[in-house]
This record gives sequence, structure tokens and C-alpha cells, in this order.
Amino acid sequence: MTPATTIASTFRLGLIASCLSAISLLGCSQPDATSQSATTGSETTDEPAKSVAITQIVEHPSLDDIRRGVIDELADNGYVEGQNLDVNFQSAQGNTATAGQIAKQFVGDTPDAIVAISTPSAQSIVASTTSIPVIYTAVSDPAAAKLTDDSGVPTQSNLTGLSSQLPLEPQLDLIQKIKPDAKTVGYIYSPGEANSVVLLKRLQEELPKRGLKLLDISANRPTDIAMATRSLQGRADVIYTSMDNNVASAFEAMTAAANELHIPIIASDEFSVKRGATAALGVNDYDFGRTTGKMVYRVLNGEAITDIKPEVMNKLTLFVSPEHAAAQGVTIPDDIMADAVVVDDQSPAK
Repeated sequence: MTPATTIASTFRLGLIASCLSAISLLGCSQPDATSQSATTGSETTDEPAKSVAITQIVEHPSLDDIRRGVIDELADNGYVEGQNLDVNFQSAQGNTATAGQIAKQFVGDTPDAIVAISTPSAQSIVASTTSIPVIYTAVSDPAAAKLTDDSGVPTQSNLTGLSSQLPLEPQLDLIQKIKPDAKTVGYIYSPGEANSVVLLKRLQEELPKRGLKLLDISANRPTDIAMATRSLQGRADVIYTSMDNNVASAFEAMTAAANELHIPIIASDEFSVKRGATAALGVNDYDFGRTTGKMVYRVLNGEAITDIKPEVMNKLTLFVSPEHAAAQGVTIPDDIMADAVVVDDQSPAK
């Protein structure tokens, strides 16, 4: 090989090595199209999850079903718990002091919305924040609870919700149809719950107009319910209860006592009948939750809460249990049965 040939060969080898090095560097420094697209997509599509704090004064089937309805409604509208929705649920276990502590914790967490299920929980939450959107639900009289004024306007600009202002007259009609010989109505209630106190006053006004007397017994704790019910022996012909959380927490104790005394219980929600009452004229709790969930969705979607007006859900359904009626010493008339949902063949409340 001549010197010229050797020089040319060396030059070609060096050129090839330089090209390979350049190609290698180019491959390391620039991702392929697929990788670049995936990275860009991750940056543009990931959004932080929304957060909803939910509290209720106590856990019992009626309030639990409302909570389930809220969460299901949000899921059906694209906010799925565990995916793009964080849900923090806290129960006050029937203690108003605990409800206040939960309210302070929620305010510190600054969620996108707070759902307050029941009157005591709603009162605790609104006393703790004027900035975080609050949606109350399962409140029978928001005006009496100071959540709205008498015209239905929220008392705070961060507040809206759904109430169940059940007309009393149809409830009293039901009582007199099921127990036409009744002279005294027993009413067990929690003096610390504004909705129960308001109902007490309404009963005091309306029952005398029908020739009926009222025997009201206060019960401060769920553990007092059974004794309060037994105190009606020989003194009351029928028991009426509506949306009282202490009563709902110990409803099986109330029905056990009522069965012993053969006193029928007339309530105002589906689960009370499933748990032992003779009949109830009221709203469907799960539907109540779904309707509340629509309001929460609007808040999460960016709508100003001041544009979401409080609503009243007044579609009533009649629920009956011939089995419980028999245990409590009455028979449900045929005309009531014809328009009612019979719960005896349904699954018991969980």
C-alpha cells in the first residue's frame, strides 16, 4: 500500500467514525415522535382532582342514602371518587360539639365545596365559613335554622341547598286514616334540633283543630328514645316522627317499644318504614341526594354559588308496611294501600 493510499484510508475511517458519533449524539438528545407526544399529552391533560367535604350529624340509613345519591350524581356527571374527585366524609356521631370540630377541620382543608347533611351539621358549617361554597341538604326548615330568611334567600353568600318542607296536613290526614279512633298523638323529639322544635310548634297549633291532643316527650340522646317511647304507654294512641336525627339513630329501639305497646308509628321517610314504622308520607332519600348532587356539580363546574338558588323538594311518596302495622295493632285501609309503595317485599335497609 502506498503512502497516499494509507492517508486516504485513514481519512475515510475518521470520517465514518465522526458520522457515527454524530448520529449517536443526535439519537440521545432528541426523543422520538411517540415519546414527545406522550410527554406533551401528559402535561396538557392532567388536571387536579376536585375536592368535596361531606358531613352529617349522625349515620343512619336515611342520611346515608342521601350521601350515596350525591356521590352517584357527581359520578354520572364525570366527577368520580378516586379518579378526579376527592371525597372527605365525616360523621359527628350525634354530637353537636363534634360537628363544630368537623366544620373547623373542613374549613382548614379548603375543599371546593362542602355538603352539610342535616340541620345541625349545616348550622355548624355556616358558622365556620363565609367563603367556601356550602350546600345544605336534609333540612326541613332552613328559615328556622337561620340558613335562609323567610323569603328563602340564603343568609350567607356562600350558601345554597335543598330542603324538604313537608306539608303537615297530609301527614295528619294519614294519621287519622290509619288510626281513626286516635285521641292523642305522641311526639318524641330532640330539643336541640331546630327542625324538630319547629315541628313541635306546628303540631301544637294544628292538632287541636282536628280534635287531637299532643303528648310531646323530649329525648336528648339516642339512648333516651326507648324509654321515651315506653313512657307513652296508656297515654298516646299513635306516634308521629319526622326527620329527627336522634330518633332516626335509635329507630329500632323505638319500634321495638311501639310493638310491645301496640302503638302505630307514622313517619315521613321511606327508611323509617323499612326499619319498623307502619307508614310514612315523604320524599325518597336517594332521590333527595341526587337532586342535591346536581347543585354540587354546578359548583364544581365553576358556577357561582350565588347563581344557584335554594330549592324545595316536595314530591311525596307514600310508603307502607302491612307487617309492621299488624305488629303495632292496626290494619292499613285498602284505599291507602292502593296508592302506596309496600316495603315488605323490598330488601331491608343497610
